[in-house]
Amino acid sequence: MDSADPADPADLPNPALRSRTARRGLLLLVIGLAGFVTTLDNTVVTVALPTLQVELHASLAALEWVVTGYVLTFSGLMLAGGRLADVYGRRRVLVAGLAVFTAASFAAGLATSAGVLVTARLVQGAGAALILPAMLAVVSVGNDDRQRSVGVAVWMASGAGALALGPVVGGYLTQHFHWSWVFLLNVPLGVLVIALAVVAVPETRDETAARVDVAGVVTSVVVLSAGTFALTFGAEVGWTSPVILVTAAVSAVAAFVFVTVERLGGDPMVDLALFRSRTFTGGVVAQVLWGLGVNGVFFFTALFLQGVLGFSPTMSGLAFVPLALLVAVVTPLVPAVERRLGAGRTVALGLLLVAAGMAAVGFLRPGDGWADLLPAVCVIGAGSALTMPLGSAVLGAVPESRAGVAGGVFSVAREMSGLLGIAVIGVIVSGSASFTLGYSIGLLTAAGLVVVGAAVSLVTLP
Repeated sequence: MDSADPADPADLPNPALRSRTARRGLLLLVIGLAGFVTTLDNTVVTVALPTLQVELHASLAALEWVVTGYVLTFSGLMLAGGRLADVYGRRRVLVAGLAVFTAASFAAGLATSAGVLVTARLVQGAGAALILPAMLAVVSVGNDDRQRSVGVAVWMASGAGALALGPVVGGYLTQHFHWSWVFLLNVPLGVLVIALAVVAVPETRDETAARVDVAGVVTSVVVLSAGTFALTFGAEVGWTSPVILVTAAVSAVAAFVFVTVERLGGDPMVDLALFRSRTFTGGVVAQVLWGLGVNGVFFFTALFLQGVLGFSPTMSGLAFVPLALLVAVVTPLVPAVERRLGAGRTVALGLLLVAAGMAAVGFLRPGDGWADLLPAVCVIGAGSALTMPLGSAVLGAVPESRAGVAGGVFSVAREMSGLLGIAVIGVIVSGSASFTLGYSIGLLTAAGLVVVGAAVSLVTLP
């Protein structure tokens, strides 16, 4: 057909179509940037801790809270954030979360004491807990399967990039500028994302929701906050110490109360009927197994690379860059693979590749170098990209009125499983004769968990 043929839709002036396309592009930009900044703050601060200790005269306990404070409120409030998004509007809660996160980042950058910095980090985590489930709800509501898959792919790719670049960015800013820029960098990004969200994100909410389930919100916050605290500090103070035992007991009792409240409530925050969906439940279980394995091992990988393989701190940080690049390169190809294999087989293939890469790293020994590590890292990156349909399948398996809660459940599964994985692998490492042996056993254990996740995906996902 001639390119000037008026029958060619591409040549017809269609301002409405161009406007929708532009708005869709801006929406994906919001998803990518929001996912990037919230994930980046999980990792970017770690390399700045020695400088913070000197300049703020911070104790080791304060430094630990600079890192864990963000995780604590992020994990503890995420489920509640998802329901608030459903009830009060996804765009409204997304913008509110971005505003809180940005303001807290500004306060953290200007902090002159460890106490102020820890407080700002706690508030940052609360803002992120509103952002993530609202953002996943925006990805899900009003979109078909293809659009949902693209949105989840952008979120996953941005998160992978943030995890890989966090230590590198944090180290560069701290060394060449000032530690405060680790936090102040979020301010212009946050303002930009807020402006884009106001323009590009449509407002949606659960029109049937008459109120917020206050009992469900409170008990979920207690469950997740207490559980996060126990998993984060258990290895340091001892798993049988009174504070950990009491905190774990509080989390367990609150979990029982939460399930009871949600089962009996007329308008529960988390409708337990969601878990009757094989796709939703299977996807969440697969996500938990992935998090137990991958996140648990990566926590110790920097120690392994520097202490066993002899990498420098910079080389250790750069070791994760190929993984992020492979995620970014392979992710655009995943929808075609999913159309051919289906979501279940695609995710299972990805998880098997991740497990194979992890097992390969487990066999590295002193004297091995970059060339020995790179193939395994690349396999893990490609496999991680192939797990992208997991998120879109979970979000697509629930009614749109519960999209925020579904995003919250999926995000909580991702975050809490990572903390549990760190605890489990930490017990294996500390109980072994040497760090190298413990790390290898931990890697193989983690790879086995990921393989189980592949089997679950194969059976439960469409």
